[in-house]
Amino acid sequence: MARSSAPGLLIALAVLFAALLLALTVGRYPAGLGDLFSYIAAKLTGGTAQVPAAAVDVLMHIRGPRVLAAVLVGAALAVAGTAFQGLFRNPLVSPDLLGASSGAALGAVLGIYFSLGVLAIEACAFAGGLVAVGAVYLIGSAMRARDPILVLVLTGIVIGALLGSGVGLLKYIADPYNQLPAMTFWLLGSLAATTDSDLLPLFGPVALGILILAALRWRMNVMSLPDEEARALGLATGPLRIAIIAAATLITSASVAAAGIIGWVGLVVPHIARTLVGPDFGRLLPTAALLGGGFLLAIDTLARTATATEIPLGILTSVVGTPFFIWLLAGMSRTWS
Repeated sequence: MARSSAPGLLIALAVLFAALLLALTVGRYPAGLGDLFSYIAAKLTGGTAQVPAAAVDVLMHIRGPRVLAAVLVGAALAVAGTAFQGLFRNPLVSPDLLGASSGAALGAVLGIYFSLGVLAIEACAFAGGLVAVGAVYLIGSAMRARDPILVLVLTGIVIGALLGSGVGLLKYIADPYNQLPAMTFWLLGSLAATTDSDLLPLFGPVALGILILAALRWRMNVMSLPDEEARALGLATGPLRIAIIAAATLITSASVAAAGIIGWVGLVVPHIARTLVGPDFGRLLPTAALLGGGFLLAIDTLARTATATEIPLGILTSVVGTPFFIWLLAGMSRTWS
């Protein structure tokens, strides 16, 4: 009997809703649930909200954009990780497998090194991620091998190492007083500087990539089989693989451009979603998106409230992800489906 997706989706929705309430009402400025609900009720009814102007400004222009960005980035990384794990049939795969994160990191570091503006740095990071994965796929496709997936993985590891060397070189020659701290802070991941104007460049690629993957959901189920079986069922595995990789890379690059390098979300969240609703991508993708958004939002709330100085997101996600990875390795003898 097929597993019902309703309980898992409800749990994911509850996680996201709880994280939203927590993120909007917790912080240095006291804007409570009463302020939030009064403001929402006034907007819905067309009345005047009895909320301090400072609280409205905090909710709408400081916390609001950051909360939306955290949800989008978390959902994007979780969906990309889900797609890559299914495509490569490996539970240890994450969105940066093909060099998207390394390429975006090199692009951003180049932008910082040449003292470009914030939008230009984000554009360089976005382009760097796309170019890196494009190079990996072109090189991998040029090599004729019996296992094209293994070739792609190995090529991604090699190209990622090369791009990482480029990042290290730029950090070495950068100005140690201005450029180097900016590079280091960006590479650790943060949403601290998110504004209203950052949401549209993030939302567009993420929405497009997720829609493409959602449209391909049943084909992704078939792509989880060996290539010979998938082709026997009538799928053109080559073009389909390109489409899945392109969509997952698009949302990964957009997320890294907006928030820096944030690891583990694309590795941890798909496994939790798969536990809740099973391996069918029709159920798995929306559940992973909801859980990813709630997970990163909770991490971001902790990052900005736990200490007087904000903790980079990459550090906190590693604290959560490392023990999970160890647990995953310990259970690798069990069958993964």
